[in-house]
Amino acid sequence: MVAAPRSKGASAARDLLRQMRKEWTAYLFLSPWFILFSVFTLFSVIFSFYLSFHEWNILEPQKPFVGLQNYIQLLHDSLFLESVGNTLYYTVLSVPLSMVLGLLIALMLNNQIRARGLFRTMYYVPVVTPLVVAAIIWKWVYNGDYGLLNYYLLKLHIIGHPIGWLSDPNLAMPSVVMVSVWKGVGFQMVVFLAGLQAIPQEFYDAAKVDGAGVFNRFRHVTIPLLAPTTFFVAVISVIGSFQVFTEIFIMTNGGPVNRTTTIVYYLYQTAFKEFDMGYASAMAYALFAIVFVFTLLQLRYFRRREVEY
Repeated sequence: MVAAPRSKGASAARDLLRQMRKEWTAYLFLSPWFILFSVFTLFSVIFSFYLSFHEWNILEPQKPFVGLQNYIQLLHDSLFLESVGNTLYYTVLSVPLSMVLGLLIALMLNNQIRARGLFRTMYYVPVVTPLVVAAIIWKWVYNGDYGLLNYYLLKLHIIGHPIGWLSDPNLAMPSVVMVSVWKGVGFQMVVFLAGLQAIPQEFYDAAKVDGAGVFNRFRHVTIPLLAPTTFFVAVISVIGSFQVFTEIFIMTNGGPVNRTTTIVYYLYQTAFKEFDMGYASAMAYALFAIVFVFTLLQLRYFRRREVEY
């Protein structure tokens, strides 16, 4: 009797298990991280998806299954829709501004200037500053009665009376954006600087030989070759902007009149003040869907730009 040939899938699985047995010590050292990841991340993601289909209030003994009711409720929740608009407003303001400033600083520090290392350190210090500490300090700076910003603007006669930067509905979100840009531009500067230093000097030399000026070298050499770095920075910045919470929590508490209530802040209020974990979980997955769509749009845009270049 001729033995049946082993399938390629079964053979590959046996080879993988054999290799894992040889490297069991590596998996042993990795097991603490894997256990923590499984319990606090993987399980949490799966369980929150389960919660999103239930009316899950911590204080209530009954937690009935409601199907898609939580997701349908999001479409009719005026505060949630307003929080989406506020988050988009924050993203539109913060992401382009921080990217442009990060690129300009990187271009400046990519040149041979005096004390270049000192300037790089100075621009990067806000990145490593704890966000809670930075938000508290900036809240004091923005204070309408005794804040440093109003003090110096009044001294310079730029304004005639104190401004409530965090209490004015039209100024609260731009004020928070300025703090976020100050906090994050150093990280983008470092990433852009790494991308600039990876561009071979020969491209610039060839462009000079062809008579290209500074602007044309930047347009036709720097921007195309910096496209992968720009894509990375854009995706990371957009994802981070949709998750903004600490600045809002410390500086404005979502006010005034909900003008700075973002998706994550509203999610926090729903989950940990109203204890409605089911609705908050649905909100979290709605946020995931929004971020996923924006990431796909960015990926499509940058791929099309690479083809054009």
